[in-house]
Amino acid sequence: MIKKSKSRTKELQNFKLGSKSTNYPSTYSPKLLEAFDNKNPDKIAWTTFICTEFTSLCPKTGQPDFAKVFINYIADKKMIESKSLKLYLFSFRNHGDFHEDCIQTICDDLIQILNPKYIEVIGEFTPRGGIAIFPFASNANKEGQFQELLKNRRLNYAPGKYSMELTRLY
Repeated sequence: MIKKSKSRTKELQNFKLGSKSTNYPSTYSPKLLEAFDNKNPDKIAWTTFICTEFTSLCPKTGQPDFAKVFINYIADKKMIESKSLKLYLFSFRNHGDFHEDCIQTICDDLIQILNPKYIEVIGEFTPRGGIAIFPFASNANKEGQFQELLKNRRLNYAPGKYSMELTRLY
């Protein structure tokens, strides 16, 4: 049995998540996202989340679209709580939007709650009609080193470069 310290209990008491049952959202909702304080804001450390079962709906046909979504970021003062991220990504399940818009929306919503030093969101959508689409969205704060990172990552982006080798994709 793991003992929780008083400070750990206090730190976790404000999270809405963690109840015995989980209510999955039926519509897109950025309000599901929760953040917690980064205990090491002076460090440069990457965090990566990989959602292997992202789904959304084509806004034209209503057909489901499937993707792997990769979120890579360097936190500043806040970090994302993983279960809230899972529920947030699930909220796209009945959301009709183009691939590029879904990925940009995810990036923008995470920027809004985290204000990270650097962030990138990559979608690797499975082919429909013989075409796979891999949108990439990114942002950095104003610090020179992160602006340079943003510039380099954008200039050097290629499918599979910052996510998963394409030979392992399918």
